[in-house]
Amino acid sequence: MANKFVAVFLMCIVVVAAFSLHQEVEATGDSYKSCFTPCNADCKKKGNGGTFCEIDCDNSCTAAEAEEKLKATIF
Repeated sequence: MANKFVAVFLMCIVVVAAFSLHQEVEATGDSYKSCFTPCNADCKKKGNGGTFCEIDCDNSCTAAEAEEKLKATIF
C-alpha cells in the first residue's frame, strides 16, 4: 500500500512539473521563434549543416531572449 502511495505521489509531481514547464515555453515561444526561423534559414544558405545551424541559432536566440527579459525587468 505504501509503495502505491509513493508511486502516485511521484507521478503527480512529474505531471505538475511538466505542465509548469510547458506554460513557460509557450509564453516565450513567439520572440524565440521570430529569432530562430530567419537565423536558421540564413545559416543553411551559407552552406552549414542542419545540426550546426540549430545549435548555433538556439544559443544566439536564447541569449537574445534572456537579454530581452533582463531589460524588461530592470526598466
